[in-house]
Amino acid sequence: MKVLGHKIELLTGLLLHDLTMAGLQELRFPEEKPLLRGQDAAELENSDTFLLAVDTDWKEHDIETPYGLLHVVIRGSPKGNRPAILTYHDVGLNHKLCFNTFFNFEDMQEITKHFVVCHVDAPGQQVGASQFPQGYQFPSMEQLAAMLPSVVQHFGFKYVIGIGVGAGAYVLAKFALIFPDLVEGLVLINIDPNGKGWIDWAATKLSSLTSTLPDTVLSHLFRQEELVSNTELVQSYRQQIANVVNQANLQLFWNMYNSRRDLDINRPGTVPNAKTLRCPVMLVVGDNAPAEEGVVECNSKLDPTTTTFLKMADSGGLPQVTQPGKLTEAFKYFLQGMGYIAYLKDRRLSGGAVPSASMTRLARSRTSSLTSASSVDGSRPQACTHSESSEGLGQVNHTMEVSC
Repeated sequence: MKVLGHKIELLTGLLLHDLTMAGLQELRFPEEKPLLRGQDAAELENSDTFLLAVDTDWKEHDIETPYGLLHVVIRGSPKGNRPAILTYHDVGLNHKLCFNTFFNFEDMQEITKHFVVCHVDAPGQQVGASQFPQGYQFPSMEQLAAMLPSVVQHFGFKYVIGIGVGAGAYVLAKFALIFPDLVEGLVLINIDPNGKGWIDWAATKLSSLTSTLPDTVLSHLFRQEELVSNTELVQSYRQQIANVVNQANLQLFWNMYNSRRDLDINRPGTVPNAKTLRCPVMLVVGDNAPAEEGVVECNSKLDPTTTTFLKMADSGGLPQVTQPGKLTEAFKYFLQGMGYIAYLKDRRLSGGAVPSASMTRLARSRTSSLTSASSVDGSRPQACTHSESSEGLGQVNHTMEVSC
């Protein structure tokens, strides 16, 4: 059982694995329509800033999948040889509540303007969603993952970089296990790779009898200290979860998440025919967050040569909301490790010319790779697990606790 309040000293530095990528073809997006809030406008005008930000460049789509409609919003068009950034939110939230603060952060906007960004809302969790009819069977976590290829196919993406939080991180990890060729990299925040045991199930059942659904979800999102102190952020999310997300639909998603199976991953070499994530992964969790124990265990099951473990101080249970600057910096380095280099405006500079923002594909990553970015056969390059600086020293362990 995890002991709350345990404080862990953080190590400094950030070491990320390098990976080259193949190109993306120029694409067109069909059936685009402006993202309109409609009858929800008055409600959102009274909500917090993480819901208020509206960008007319975003387009809204309802996409048919084998397991029902999936609501997504998308911005941008492919630029050069870059995948799309695809996000999936946590249970109790939607893409606005989960990601607006992070993606509206100035430095993050400097990065994402060079990529297509696609936010996925779990079925029935988007703002203004209609309540599912009685008897509706909410998709399992595996089925939620199996819905994503329809999104990729609809927009013609060749592959994606996924950013998921909590339940969304689990869905994206499952997606990468089932469809590894569609995923170029993953940022998994607050992931728990374990299914619920009988004790956990009983505790959840008891909590549902003694607490409201929003308060039950809050205990999943925030660490105990935040809940006890009832911070302004906690109060805001309690209100938004109760008023913005359809409660009946949320209950179905919550029940399904708590019925999930183990992610079924193992570090290569630990068991015969071990399955694990093949792409570069950055694991993120706040210190003493509810998900800390699960993220640590997930870290132990991934390939250490392609995994970075980022534990963020003073970030609470939602690091993408409380520390968007630190997470943006880590994401920038993550992209650099995958073969991109970012030149971003530095607000700390005083005087003199500031380089214009750009995102340039590296012709070759800083570490050795089996093929270069200019590979003539067009196949996706596979990164080597040895860095140039580690010759003669064996494999470098890229899995480490860092703070940024």
